[in-house]
Amino acid sequence: MKELLPGLYLLPVPIPYPLKTVNLYLLKGKGEVALVDSALATRTARGTLELYLAELGLCFADVNVLLLTHHHPDHYGLGGVFEGLGARVYLHEEEFARGHRFWLEPEAFEEASWRLFLDHGTPEEALLGIRETMAKTRERVHPPRRPVPLKDGEVLEVAGRRLRALWTPGHADGHVAFYLEEEEVLLAGDALLERVSPNVGLWAYTRENPLKDFLASLKRLAELPIRVAHAGHFGPIGDVRQRAEELKAHHEARLKALLALLDHPQDAWSLSLKLFPQELDPAGRRFAFAETLAHLEYLRQEGLLLREGPPFRYLRA
Repeated sequence: MKELLPGLYLLPVPIPYPLKTVNLYLLKGKGEVALVDSALATRTARGTLELYLAELGLCFADVNVLLLTHHHPDHYGLGGVFEGLGARVYLHEEEFARGHRFWLEPEAFEEASWRLFLDHGTPEEALLGIRETMAKTRERVHPPRRPVPLKDGEVLEVAGRRLRALWTPGHADGHVAFYLEEEEVLLAGDALLERVSPNVGLWAYTRENPLKDFLASLKRLAELPIRVAHAGHFGPIGDVRQRAEELKAHHEARLKALLALLDHPQDAWSLSLKLFPQELDPAGRRFAFAETLAHLEYLRQEGLLLREGPPFRYLRA
């Protein structure tokens, strides 16, 4: 745990994923305790978080406000636990019918989710592994039942600080970053990451062009006066504009790579194996597929690709 500003703490919590930890941020002041993101509902995560809170003389029940950057399990998994102990939970309004509903009502998107994979070339055997992984993940997610909807630009006064919610879709449809305007500090969630590119995937429940959304979010953040961004994983980002440009260039290179691969009609699953040739477990392969599909749909909606099917195959326009 590290104090970043008076009353603002970084809490890195272990997660059983390649990123190793997720960064939570705790704000304490004026008799109130607010937490940005909640970690995954594992015994290790809960134990680590309990120790951090105890260092500050707190326990889970002392958290009055939980601000969720987005619905991904490593940021959202304990949301329902904090809500059950009395915390007021905030989530961007765009998540309610999409990512939040994905966890709250498992049946809502189940058939459409598996159909998306099959229609884009995923073998049944690979899909079985993905389904098993998702079933295990669902056991580690306790969604809040009554979150308060956040609007873009909304200002919250919590724990003695003013935070502006910035809707930054792409990595998740309802992703928000929290901007401390007076301090010029951004709690960026996964809108920006220091070492890797945030996954930008197209799923059965997402907006139709998440990569377009993500690039627009990068542009928005690059134009703000931000002294430092503290992200959902890894270390701080001192030059937000430069990092945004690096991420934009990364996706432009990936789009060019896909176009180069499309010398004949191919499905998204096959292309994902070429774009991400490394050994991946079912969870990693799921993300690789969704990211490939997001890039293909971006190119299609830009008029550079055509799609035939189902089963769907992409070809140059």
